[in-house]
Amino acid sequence: MRNKFLNTGQAGFRPLRKLKICMSGLRYAVLADFSVAYKILLSCILLAFCLALHKWFDLLLLIVATGVMVISEIFNTTIEAICDMIQPDEDPRIGIIKDIAAAAAGVSILIWVIVFVFEVASLL
Repeated sequence: MRNKFLNTGQAGFRPLRKLKICMSGLRYAVLADFSVAYKILLSCILLAFCLALHKWFDLLLLIVATGVMVISEIFNTTIEAICDMIQPDEDPRIGIIKDIAAAAAGVSILIWVIVFVFEVASLL
């Protein structure tokens, strides 16, 4: 797609290409980061139960919580990788940036765990 600000790229909108790139990034995140992989697996198992029991609101709530968790994990991984690329040596400023990114991921994981536990409890 053409970038109108940088005047680079090819003209035209290619949604299938964008979807392919998105799936490639998600695949890499799942394969490279175990914390993303096992949380997605647990969510998929619980999503299957919610789908089978026709608990639509629970299904939607779990999809949203899982989506927020995966997004924050991917951003955390990305921020850490960029920081390591920019400054490979130990730097306290980079450490603070990484800690803040990890805190954002931690908050989303906490929300995901709360939703997950309540959904498991409601299924039992």
